Amino acid sequence: MAEGYKFLKLVKRYRLALILVPLITIIITTFLVRNLKSSYISQAQISTGIVDETQQQSVIIEAVQGEQVRQQFSNLIEMIRMKRVLNQVSYLLMIHDLTTNKPFKPKSDLVETLNKDAVAHAIEVYRKKYENNEELDLNVPDEEGLTRVLKSMNYDADALKSKISVFRSGESDFITVQSEAESPELAAYIVNTLSSEFIKGYTSLTKASQGKANNFLRSMLREKTDTLAARMARLKNYKIKNKVLNLTEQSKQLYSLILDYDTKKQEAIEKTAAYAGALNEIDAKFNPKERSYIESRLSKVNQGLVETKAELSSLYDLYLKNDLDERYKNSYDSLRNKLTEQINKSSDQYINNPLSAKQELVSQKINLEIQMDISRYGINSLENKINSLTRDFENLVPQEAEVQTLEMSVDIASKEYLDILNKYNQSNLESGVESKMNIVQMGVGGLAQPSKKLPLMVLSGFVSLVFCLLALFIIFITDNRILDAKTLAAKTSVPVLGTIPKLPAPLESLNSSWEDPAQHDFWASIRSIRYELESAMQDKVIVISSFGPSEGKSFFARCLARSWEKTNRKVLLIDGNFTHPSLGQARAGQYVEDFLQGREQIGQQEPIEMISVLSNRGKEGSLLELSSAQQINQQLDRAKTIYDLIIIDVAAINDSSLVREWLSFTHNAVAVFKSGESINEDKKAYLAMLKETGIFRGWILNMAETGSGELEFFKTKG
Repeated sequence: MAEGYKFLKLVKRYRLALILVPLITIIITTFLVRNLKSSYISQAQISTGIVDETQQQSVIIEAVQGEQVRQQFSNLIEMIRMKRVLNQVSYLLMIHDLTTNKPFKPKSDLVETLNKDAVAHAIEVYRKKYENNEELDLNVPDEEGLTRVLKSMNYDADALKSKISVFRSGESDFITVQSEAESPELAAYIVNTLSSEFIKGYTSLTKASQGKANNFLRSMLREKTDTLAARMARLKNYKIKNKVLNLTEQSKQLYSLILDYDTKKQEAIEKTAAYAGALNEIDAKFNPKERSYIESRLSKVNQGLVETKAELSSLYDLYLKNDLDERYKNSYDSLRNKLTEQINKSSDQYINNPLSAKQELVSQKINLEIQMDISRYGINSLENKINSLTRDFENLVPQEAEVQTLEMSVDIASKEYLDILNKYNQSNLESGVESKMNIVQMGVGGLAQPSKKLPLMVLSGFVSLVFCLLALFIIFITDNRILDAKTLAAKTSVPVLGTIPKLPAPLESLNSSWEDPAQHDFWASIRSIRYELESAMQDKVIVISSFGPSEGKSFFARCLARSWEKTNRKVLLIDGNFTHPSLGQARAGQYVEDFLQGREQIGQQEPIEMISVLSNRGKEGSLLELSSAQQINQQLDRAKTIYDLIIIDVAAINDSSLVREWLSFTHNAVAVFKSGESINEDKKAYLAMLKETGIFRGWILNMAETGSGELEFFKTKG
């Protein structure tokens, strides 16, 4: 709140400038805009087809939505504002004005200087640049001159860009192109030409881009076709070379055959064991003599059956090799029946005698031996077949891996081919579609816009006022000066005993001014400070100093002495500023040097004056060089018995080293601070020194501006 009050006070101080500056600015603006021409606005609308469902080829081009729509509109708007498009409009405007009897603008001074040949040459160059969609080269002197001609008519791209605005109409499918110009015809011509040139350039650019895309995709399609064909041929050749048709089916068949043959092998093993057991049972039924006879007879029988058994074994091999073909099975069964008949016939022919009672057992023994031989041979054949099938099955594993690798490469090539093919077909379809962009509303000349003179004048005044306030605010926040007691107390953490207002003119006499009504406020402030000092002082001696010269400490000392004198108190005023004596002389020969040395006896005259003054000879030196500390204290104590108050006006703190010595002989000190001064680092060091003494009672703020609201005399604690 206090800071705001200070700023308002600063504004009040410069209120005249705050009135005059905006007023002068308004007058200057009025002079500048007096010839401002009326302006006309024209608008044209372009349909983009981005979100217009009536123009969407949904089968060919997918509709876009959301952020993608906004991005596309943003791109189109920036393309309309491109210099390349605006240059085309510039050329057409110049060609129009140079070739017609009704130009849009009066000829500029530069155009007026052109002769017929120069005009014809300019038209020729502008048309060539327009047809080739080229920009004028500033490095070519001739084209640089033609650029200056454009700028002289304000037809250059930068001038046009400042007069046009392009925006999307809400969330619609339309882009609005708006232009402001000096005439309605010019405004309409600019928006219509700009729209048509943009559409023409955009269509051409799109077609060229689609053509490049088609060529690229066509090349990629050929490459992918060749890759796919090469990989398919590699797969085909591998299958032919390794006689592979369907590895999955082949592996299933081989595994099934292995299981079947393994089952038959187990059955043959079981049968062989059964046959051996049965033979053992039959042999057990014969005695050794009978067994010897049977074996001798069976050897003859077996010799007759060898040929048939060999045929049977060969046929069984064929049966296994041909994967258990039924044709061989029937032949095998037929040959076994034939073998059985031979066995029966042989047994009847050779075995009759002593064993006629055991004829059946002999026949069984012969039959079982033959069956066991066949079974044993079958086990070997089955084992060989199983091993052969297992080898074939194991050979399929690397072939399967290679075929899978080749088929995967074919599948990848096929997907890449189909992807490129789809993109190529899509690109071909899109390139065959006509541009969706067109002008749906041509620009026409409108009414004159409201004059901008008054708004410009008001705006100039407002801006200047804001600028002035901003300048004052910058001054305010960068101003470190102390102007009031609150700020002084806050920045130093030391009480402010009172504020003395600034006098409009020096006082002619302290005595006469005491009764002067015009000086009532001044003496009221001195009186208030006197009250504060009476409550703060611990004895009768007080030292008055300041940070620097010309802050009014000596004047304050005299005024304070006069104020105490009005209360019928005797005051001794000592000029302790040996560097720059300022209190003057009250009596000839009364010097502080003599007083401190005991050579001057004060208070001997009768009656004693209410205010006595001790001046000095102006020779700087140490107090202790004049007298001892004990004698100085004795002299001051003697003065205390005579006077009610002793005021010592010493030098500025930064001007003399005697200040510390004077402070050591008293218990009270105050400092005068001039309003408008700031506290730098040096002053902070002096302030710290005063605080360290323990006798610093506070500040006296001198020369405060009247009307500051700070002439309330208070004691602000830091």
